[in-house]
Amino acid sequence: MFNDIGPLELVTLIVLAVLVFGPDKLPKVIQDVMRTVRKIREFSESAKEDIRQELGPEFKDFELEDLNPKTFIRKQLDNDELGLKEIRNGFNLKKEMAEVTDAVHTRDTDTSGSSGSSGSSGSASSGSSGGRVDMTKKPEDDDRPPFDADAT
Repeated sequence: MFNDIGPLELVTLIVLAVLVFGPDKLPKVIQDVMRTVRKIREFSESAKEDIRQELGPEFKDFELEDLNPKTFIRKQLDNDELGLKEIRNGFNLKKEMAEVTDAVHTRDTDTSGSSGSSGSSGSASSGSSGGRVDMTKKPEDDDRPPFDADAT
């Protein structure tokens, strides 16, 4: 509960509590606070048990932490029944990105070699290379579609 409180902060809280409540009343205040914390814990545990009983036996493993979407998804993805671990292990994002990068660099070198040729042979080579279109090349005047004023 207090995992992020350091020793200096703890000493500061104790000194502040002694100054505010005084050394005579401090033990009673600590007892009252601890009693309140216990009652809150008992109330939350009884509420959890009531929810589990109302949901029935099929939700006996249900945890309220599962209502957190991140926890729920993590628990479902860790479930080995779906076979998602094999799918996740079979998918290598770095390898896929490297292949895409290589393909792009290869396409850049292919188009730079054919850009020195004339327009008709350049369009023929782009048509024969699997339907690739050079987006860096400006379209020729005859490649433009006719202007339609009604369409705009």
